[in-house]
Amino acid sequence: MPAPNTRAYGQFCGIARALEIIGERWSLLIVRDLVLGPKRYDELQAGLPKIPPSILSARLNELEATGVLRRRVRAELDAGLVYELTQYGSELDSILLDLGLWGARSLDQPGPDDVFTLDSAILSLYTTFRADVAEGVQLTYEIRYDDRMIVHALIEDGAVKVGEGRFPGADLVVKATSGAAMLDLMSGQLTAAEAVRTGKLAIEGDVADLELLTRLFHVPAAPEPPSGIVVR
Repeated sequence: MPAPNTRAYGQFCGIARALEIIGERWSLLIVRDLVLGPKRYDELQAGLPKIPPSILSARLNELEATGVLRRRVRAELDAGLVYELTQYGSELDSILLDLGLWGARSLDQPGPDDVFTLDSAILSLYTTFRADVAEGVQLTYEIRYDDRMIVHALIEDGAVKVGEGRFPGADLVVKATSGAAMLDLMSGQLTAAEAVRTGKLAIEGDVADLELLTRLFHVPAAPEPPSGIVVR
């Protein structure tokens, strides 16, 4: 007789099954890091520095077994074995972005050991992008985080494409002291003028384009937690 699945919820429910597949610790972050493209094992480990190697290997095997990702040998020189999302796994991308925006509404200042990765920087722009505000807008941004990490965003009539690296001739270059400074800007805790005046951000370009950025990429405020017992 096969051993019982101790991770099963015992529920005939799609949500319960989804949690059985991607609800284990680290699983969804592995999916997050594969949304932007295939990665080698060491690249995944670099983006998740606190995950024990044994757990990373176990989660990769579990996600492969459930059809979320697959292993592939790339033909490029030195590329070797990579992990990539299957079509089934790729269907999580919009769910992941919605969940990311929901979580960003409760983000506070980062802790001393918290890491902010390139993938997180790119996904934060996809997560917070407001297509309705971008209708008719043609604009390019380059965002530098202490010059360690640079991303760019191309906005074209309601759509956005975000990538790694500089963008020559960008309409606005934003130099941010940290990811938290960008979060303060996009959440409205800091106005564009205040961000520049306090030195949290420096720009090359027009401050009006920075103000527009706060509307194009926006994190709504989380509701205040209720206190006491709600009586209706």
